[in-house]
Amino acid sequence: MPFDPSPKVQELQQRLNAFMDRYIYPNEQRLVKEAEALGPWKTYPIIDELKPIAKQEGLWNLFLPESEMGAGLTNLEYAPLAEIMGRSLLAPEVFNCSAPDTGNMEVLVRYGTREHQEKWLKPLLDGEIRSCFAMTEPAVASSDATNIQSSIVRDGDEYVINGHKWYTTNATDPRCKICIFMGKTDPDNPNRYQQQSMILVPMESPGVEVVRPLPVFGFYGVPDRASEVVFRNVRVPASNMLLGVGRGFEIAQGRLGPGRIHHCMREIGRAERALEMMCKRTKSRVAFGKPIAENGVTLERIAESRIMIEQARLLTLNAAHKMDTVGNKVAKTEIAMIKVAVPNITNKILDWAIQAHGGGGTSNDFGLAAFYAISRVLRLADGPDEVHRQQIAKLELKKYP
Repeated sequence: MPFDPSPKVQELQQRLNAFMDRYIYPNEQRLVKEAEALGPWKTYPIIDELKPIAKQEGLWNLFLPESEMGAGLTNLEYAPLAEIMGRSLLAPEVFNCSAPDTGNMEVLVRYGTREHQEKWLKPLLDGEIRSCFAMTEPAVASSDATNIQSSIVRDGDEYVINGHKWYTTNATDPRCKICIFMGKTDPDNPNRYQQQSMILVPMESPGVEVVRPLPVFGFYGVPDRASEVVFRNVRVPASNMLLGVGRGFEIAQGRLGPGRIHHCMREIGRAERALEMMCKRTKSRVAFGKPIAENGVTLERIAESRIMIEQARLLTLNAAHKMDTVGNKVAKTEIAMIKVAVPNITNKILDWAIQAHGGGGTSNDFGLAAFYAISRVLRLADGPDEVHRQQIAKLELKKYP
């Protein structure tokens, strides 16, 4: 299966790379300084400065396949573009292609009513607001989403929502205006996968309390603002229910497939950037009378990094192709495989790149530490490695009745 980019994608690659060189890479340290100075409850001026430029240049909402709202790209076409954006933690939000907004926008496109789309999707597509996704809970093992205890109870023309969530990305962002909340509407349903529903909760609703930002290895808000949120007797209109009662898992599968592959696409960009930095660093640093790049262990790590990146990229492109041709449900094995392989590969390469940079690699001066923090989280986000490995193994065993 050839994966060469089409002329349309090649042209977008050139424009993206030019934007990255001109606006993104020179401003990465400014983002770090603003995030450290302002904290996770504020907006960062550099992002607000660059978003209008990206929109003006037509590098906006590239993730969305629906041509009337996005760039009209397939998953396979979007993959090399997401890889470029993944090379910097500043880039995805600037191009309005960052998590969890991309997944939430796709949910609203697929499952939202016209009213939902007008009220929430349009400002998200325009980059005027941000959103969050409340699924994970501190009191239960949320890797098994049937454990979720939050409640969504009908009361007349409203639903009353109660729950305690965390790792709700974006919730501390002052522009975060809408939450997609997952909870139980029918806890006694014998089908455990029809107990849950998803509903839209405006963040300004009475009873929504954003308790605190959660640091990821000490990083707050670069780029994800992991947050703890409590919902106490929050009332929303019954019309805010997405798709229908008991269809939360159906929505989750529709949302998480693209979300997982987008993460992996960006991870490959981080791995490429880490390898590039490792090569440059080891060629320019001399220890014990010769460049570090000439040491056997360094050469081995560089070679292994290149091999692993190519493996990760081909696995991801194959999954994207499968999603485009046979659908997310049929491509679940391929999606699960990349979700395990790509973050683990990127973690390893980042670890080697940090080692090559010495003590400086653990600082904020090179960006590798923040890359590592994000990549390590992705071995848990959207399902931990162990769950995906179990799924892969079970699907493999089905081949041998």
